Amino acid sequence: MSTSDVRIREAVAADDAAVGELLVESFVTRYARKMPDVVVTPHRKDELRDVASKREIAKVWVAEVVGSGKIVGTVALWPPGAHRSESWISGAADLRHLAVDGSQAGKGVSKLLIDAAENFARAAKWKGVCLHVRRGAHGVRRIYEQRGYVRREEGDLDFLPEVFLEAFYLALT
Repeated sequence: MSTSDVRIREAVAADDAAVGELLVESFVTRYARKMPDVVVTPHRKDELRDVASKREIAKVWVAEVVGSGKIVGTVALWPPGAHRSESWISGAADLRHLAVDGSQAGKGVSKLLIDAAENFARAAKWKGVCLHVRRGAHGVRRIYEQRGYVRREEGDLDFLPEVFLEAFYLALT
């Protein structure tokens, strides 16, 4: 499958269950294999599965396989100042919950999703995009750094023992 077989669109209520399970699989199961010290609480799993609440606040996109309708990726973007945003820079959006089905890893799906979010933020004339990467998730960090995101320690979030999140920022204006 190539990226031409994938369509990026806004998530709808009918997508919530599939998106929630994709997030749990990506953030819990796949991280656990790569980073065995990761602690995932039942509360965190519930939060990941609560896609309906996210869609009320944030813009949520899905990557869908053309023809089959299978969801193979997702990302969410909280507007500047929105409830539950983790953006630490005034006027910047908060990019979160990027997940791609393991069968699609390395095939460009994450690029399409991030492009959609960044393009939306640019069109909205927001100052920039903030995001957080789990400490130790070097591959994820590399994806964002290659796109021009820079490390910004002042935005780090320490939720230890569950997680420590390193902050990154992309200026848009």
